[in-house]
Amino acid sequence: MAEFKHTVTIEDEGKEVRDIMKMYFDFSARLRNKVKREKLVYLNGQQTQGWYKVYAGDVVSVELPEEKSNFPLQEIPLYPVYEDEDLLLLNKQPGLIVHPTKGHPMGTVANALMYYQQVHDQSWKIRFVNRLDMDTSGLLIVAKNAYCQNALTDQMRKNLLKKTYIAIVSGVIEDDRGTIDAPIGRPDPVDVRRGVMADGAPSVTHYEVLERYDRYTLVQLALETGRTHQIRVHMSHIGHPVLGDHLYGEEKPYLIERQALHAARLEFRHPVSDQLMSVEAPLPEDMKEAIGKIR
Repeated sequence: MAEFKHTVTIEDEGKEVRDIMKMYFDFSARLRNKVKREKLVYLNGQQTQGWYKVYAGDVVSVELPEEKSNFPLQEIPLYPVYEDEDLLLLNKQPGLIVHPTKGHPMGTVANALMYYQQVHDQSWKIRFVNRLDMDTSGLLIVAKNAYCQNALTDQMRKNLLKKTYIAIVSGVIEDDRGTIDAPIGRPDPVDVRRGVMADGAPSVTHYEVLERYDRYTLVQLALETGRTHQIRVHMSHIGHPVLGDHLYGEEKPYLIERQALHAARLEFRHPVSDQLMSVEAPLPEDMKEAIGKIR
């Protein structure tokens, strides 16, 4: 688990420990309060109070709180593509819901992660940074602490976390690339379907053609926003619904049994090391098979 440290400089002298925390540790107010309550703030290795003054050479450090989830564990395969003490990135298979709901309390990524932690002797609270629809495959970020979740959520909000998807869509797209800038809303509150609406939330999707077939197109998509069903709604809106997407008008079960949509690449700054991360998940077999059928 990450520990945050700062060595006090001459310019910092006379400030209080809590000032150093605010200046050098990019914590939310909620997280700052939590580490104070749990006495996880240290001055030169000793637990300390926020009002203590610091001097050049002092080391202020903070440990993150230990937290854990309590979902029922379930032995479900998971496919990690990157892991360290702060983050876990999974290549989620289609057909798996991310988070338990009233209708699906079991058989989710969260249940699988509880089993994964037990097997690997880990214990942390499950914090999903991004979400994928049940039948969308690809990269899912799980933060192992509140700091990383907050930092990556902030990157998403500022459009610094880049999401790239691959999809097979119906019809032949003529332009090599384009942008769909159309607000998305929920026309009927009891219907899960979304749609383009004048009073919807701003939504922007960029697409680029990778390959054209007789009646389909393989496209790469980049999101500026992260609305529910955004790619599916936008591609349907321009007349090119995602292959296999029964909800938005393109069901071809003989080609693929789910929407042919895959979260293929994520680019972001690691919240702790500040390293530029670029993580990829290969195209799943069912999408490769569908491409083989329509070529």
